[in-house]
Amino acid sequence: MLEARLQSETAQDGATQTWDVAVVGAGYVGVPLAHTLAAAGRSVLLIDIADEVVAGLNRGESHIRDVPTDELKPLVQQGRIRATTDYDELRRADAILIALPTPLSKQREPDLSTVTSAVEEIGARLRNGHLVVLESTTYPRTTREVVLPILERTGLKVGRDFHLAFSPERVDPGNEVWTTKNVPKIVGGITPECTERAAQLYEGAVDTVHRVSTPEAAELTKLLENIFRSVNIALVNELAQLCERMDIDVWEVIEAAATKPFGFMSFQPGPGLGGHCIPIDPFYLTWKAREYGFYTEFIELAGKVNENMPYYCRSLVSQALNHGRQRSLNGSKILVLGVAYKNDIGDTRESPAIKLIELLQTAGAEIAYHDPYVDELEEVGLRSVPLDPAAHDCVVIVTAHANVDYDDLVDRAHVVVDLRNATGATGRSSDKVWTL
Repeated sequence: MLEARLQSETAQDGATQTWDVAVVGAGYVGVPLAHTLAAAGRSVLLIDIADEVVAGLNRGESHIRDVPTDELKPLVQQGRIRATTDYDELRRADAILIALPTPLSKQREPDLSTVTSAVEEIGARLRNGHLVVLESTTYPRTTREVVLPILERTGLKVGRDFHLAFSPERVDPGNEVWTTKNVPKIVGGITPECTERAAQLYEGAVDTVHRVSTPEAAELTKLLENIFRSVNIALVNELAQLCERMDIDVWEVIEAAATKPFGFMSFQPGPGLGGHCIPIDPFYLTWKAREYGFYTEFIELAGKVNENMPYYCRSLVSQALNHGRQRSLNGSKILVLGVAYKNDIGDTRESPAIKLIELLQTAGAEIAYHDPYVDELEEVGLRSVPLDPAAHDCVVIVTAHANVDYDDLVDRAHVVVDLRNATGATGRSSDKVWTL
């Protein structure tokens, strides 16, 4: 049916083409989602406000590493994917998926302005038969209390005239094993019919769809996943600080504990949390919980521990320079190795490297960084430099990219502060290396 539609309609400029799905937001969630749906036979319209992003997508060029250009381009050429900045084209889509960022304000409160602005645009074009699904991570009751009232201002009634559901994104940038297609999809609708309509959209495109009773259950499911990681990372971060005082190797302890085949899941300490989920999403629940007179103490304590890690790591760098080079931070040349928020990707959102660099600069250090995936770090006004460990007083491993020869690094560097256990046994046996 899709092929017949594409052949019968003049889809060259999208003027008359109808779409199975429109995805609002052509970022780390939206592009993989569009790619997965289109590869399963859906026709997909991507909507984004950035002209350069839209132009690139319409040339078949992907700006998202998880969707290679050579996989995207054939779908664009076949007319299965097209991008636009024009919200009016939503009228010709059967389903509308919202995949937009939900950051925190400076006061660490939810900032839904980008989502609500998009919902206003959708509401202005809402018609009978539309399915709208929110994928952006948010606090429980957002779909019902924020999105639904905007859409029902049109006079259309949910469950009768249109359908509304929540289905949280579960994107792990750089993960080649677990992708949008094979990670189970959680779906919860305002009504049972809404749930079923949304589930049917995803079925066939993703391997598994798991239905829950309400959008609130789906919203909280996503938050629980991220809170689980935040709390456990905070636990090992706190343990790492205790181990330093007790002169115990925290990495050895974690490796030993991980040999237990039941009842233990391995988490690793580091310089802080990064990415679009774990540093932000738990605070959506702490904010909403206060409305019910409830205080999420585990979440807030975990946040406190994790947010303190860049400060602790600055202290560790200071100690390493003092002992290894008889130098203070002030005036020392420090090379930060890796500024992406995790290894082997170029994503710097909420990267702890940014905060650590700022702290080291404030202390008077001369900072450079090397990252094969990040050419420029605008937040601190630096560009990646060649990896030359000997040219710096200290190398600080913040992100452990796999394409670095860490044995050679230790051999050439004066002092190494390894915040990721990247140097392994070599680092443990070297008096040059300080580990977290």
